Amino acid sequence: MRDVVAQMHRWWGEGEPFARATVVATWHSSPLPPGTSMLVGPDGAAIGSVSGGCVEGAVYELAQEVTDSGRPVLERYGVSDDDAFAVGLTCGGIIDVYVERIDPTGFPELGEVAEAVAAGEPVAEVICVAVDGPDPEGRLGRRLVVRPDGTSGSLGSGRLDGAVAEDARGLLAGGRTETLRFGYDGVRMDEELTLFVSVHATPPRMLVFGAVDFAAAMARIGAYLGYHVTVCDARPVFATPRRFPEAHEVVTDWPHRYLRAEAEAGRIDERTVVCVLTHDPKFDVPLLDVALRLPLAYVGAMGSRRTHDDRLRRLRATGLGEEALAKLASPIGLDLGARTPEETAVSIAAEIIADRWGGSGTRLTSLSGSIHSQEPMRSAAGG
Repeated sequence: MRDVVAQMHRWWGEGEPFARATVVATWHSSPLPPGTSMLVGPDGAAIGSVSGGCVEGAVYELAQEVTDSGRPVLERYGVSDDDAFAVGLTCGGIIDVYVERIDPTGFPELGEVAEAVAAGEPVAEVICVAVDGPDPEGRLGRRLVVRPDGTSGSLGSGRLDGAVAEDARGLLAGGRTETLRFGYDGVRMDEELTLFVSVHATPPRMLVFGAVDFAAAMARIGAYLGYHVTVCDARPVFATPRRFPEAHEVVTDWPHRYLRAEAEAGRIDERTVVCVLTHDPKFDVPLLDVALRLPLAYVGAMGSRRTHDDRLRRLRATGLGEEALAKLASPIGLDLGARTPEETAVSIAAEIIADRWGGSGTRLTSLSGSIHSQEPMRSAAGG
């Protein structure tokens, strides 16, 4: 996402119009999530993807038409039992793609968005991608840029801007890209305006506790998955950047003290994942006592089943209840038969992904039906 925004900023700075096609809704086995974008530059260069290759040709042609006309288009791609759409997705899914022309006149706020993204500061673009019925006020294509401490641009009225900004800040805090529906004057859940909130937030954090060989492999795969990875251990001889070159930072501190301080400083959120690889009760019990009281995405701890049972006994003694203990993934990871640190890291990452998206971890060959959730991912044009 950061690279796409940087390229947009370069073309925008040159003053030449170009097109951006953004996935704003998906159903069934769609290949890429909402918020994914493809750019078609002034020279005809295509950057990014909206479908992994299925409909790129059709989107490319539409993007060139939108660049010439200046009129945004919301197009649906896919095939269902009842309707045939413009171009089919080979995966059987359905996507809504919003295609718009970008230039300094139509998107004067792009400069501040690019600066915020480059600085790692949270910012959201709210774009009106559909209007129910006639659009005499020209709401389609209007945008509002929302930051934690202010806004720029407008969706058409101060009341609407205020209500949308409030909701967008909630999405910013959680790092979530979503579609919202509002009335012209800011009434929530009305059907008049469909607003796509594209959130540019800092990467989610992965905190790996225990400076062991498994942590090095975990840092590598965590960075690959897009997490900002921190490795923390109380032993300075082991907690060194040289031993963990793939980690974004290596911290020497008692794990529970570090996690508590990060939470108090507001640097932990519901996207954060915690992997406890210490194998030592004096480290992992105080740490888990803190972690399981926080609203984290995932908390996993390494160890045998005997270690797990002993750990639960110790944690119950700290006052943790069964609801909190149920959040603990221990022994950590999925049953892949892993042996090496790298294979173990894959099993842990697989569990994190399954937990995030509600996957079962079962082999797809043993299942029937869609390989993705049947729930729509924030529809933007009905459905």
